[in-house]
Amino acid sequence: MKLKLLATLAIATPLLLTSSVRAANPQHVQQLLETRECTGCDLSNANLSGSHLIGADLRDANLTGANLTDANLEGADLTGANLAGANLSSAFATNVNFKKANLDGVNFAGAKIYDSNVHGASMNDLNITNAEIFNTGIGVGGDSSEIPDWD
Repeated sequence: MKLKLLATLAIATPLLLTSSVRAANPQHVQQLLETRECTGCDLSNANLSGSHLIGADLRDANLTGANLTDANLEGADLTGANLAGANLSSAFATNVNFKKANLDGVNFAGAKIYDSNVHGASMNDLNITNAEIFNTGIGVGGDSSEIPDWD
């Protein structure tokens, strides 16, 4: 009897102690990597480091806490996407459309951000340490209402 109880507890304990961290939908991750199209997808906390997402359609996608370290996002459309707390350190973000995206708390350390649209994006608490930012309305201070729009 005690042996059965101990065996049951040994199996059940890890299940009870697991955290409820929300993770990306695996089908959405696969869809993105295969097609580069994933509008409205749940990619929260996804590990997309080093991914080649050139021209990816990620409009309105949830990328909260996603790891996009060293990712190539050239020409990607992230209009309305939620990237709060995402890690884009050393990412290549040329001609990316971040229009109306949530970029709060994004780590852009060492990223290359050229000619990207951030019109209407929320950009609180960005880490832009050693980032190369050209022709993009990301900076320290200033009036975001003066950021030009591509569309």
